[in-house]
Amino acid sequence: MGAVRVINDDSQFYGEMASAGTKLVVVDFTATWCGPCQRIAPVFEQLSVKYPNAVFLKVDVDKCAETAAVQGVSAMPTFIFYRNQAKLGLCQGADPAGLESKIQQFYGSGDAEEAESPVSGHMDLAAFIAKAQCECLNESNEHNFLQCLSADDGYLESDCDEQLILSLSFTQAVKVHSLKIKAPKDKGPKNIKLFINQPRTMDFDMADSNTSIQDLTLSAKDIEDGNPIPLRYVKFQNVQNLQIFVKDNQSGSETTRIDHVTVFGSLITTTNMGEFKRVLGKKGESH
Repeated sequence: MGAVRVINDDSQFYGEMASAGTKLVVVDFTATWCGPCQRIAPVFEQLSVKYPNAVFLKVDVDKCAETAAVQGVSAMPTFIFYRNQAKLGLCQGADPAGLESKIQQFYGSGDAEEAESPVSGHMDLAAFIAKAQCECLNESNEHNFLQCLSADDGYLESDCDEQLILSLSFTQAVKVHSLKIKAPKDKGPKNIKLFINQPRTMDFDMADSNTSIQDLTLSAKDIEDGNPIPLRYVKFQNVQNLQIFVKDNQSGSETTRIDHVTVFGSLITTTNMGEFKRVLGKKGESH
């Protein structure tokens, strides 16, 4: 059930942030004297119903001056987006279309299955993949890498043999918990090697001979059902780049196909509660 929760004091804000877990949190920093804030308020209310898997909070900057100061709010209305207590982005001003497009960017596809991460305590890191910096070796022209990074109809297929190297770059350092690879049970990947933080995309000889951070053998059921495959989490605590070397596929067919790759994990930077308490301690100096 979508509904905007009104925040009346600073501690309530951090309580709501903590209890939201992996859900998207959309915060409207508003003021009673601000005309544009009042104009966009009904839109914010409607969006909270339209996107029920997100948490919508309304923070009055006069009642919660410390929170507004810590979050760097200088103009009203400001909308800030969070997940796992980490700031994802913001938009300023009473712009309904801009606000909704930001919500869609961070929300996921909007259906319940995508919005609620299947991996408890971790989120789909799709919004943090720097697509312009991603690269794939041996992709076919018709079915390229970017097609398997979205849940749309496209898929990635290898070109001249069954091997692929997928290089994923992130916009900020992340912790990677698990991978979900959805693919047909005959042409999907079988043996894969994972590498992190390589200075450039590896070639096939390097990928074959270098020691990986983890090797995985995927079953036909794993890829057909698209089950999340947990990684050795302790090894993936500071990932800026993830490279996936697909050695072969399930049936030895000529080409390998991947319908969708999802990376689950969390951001390294989270809201600094110590910083918040320090500002709170100097009441009257923050604004």
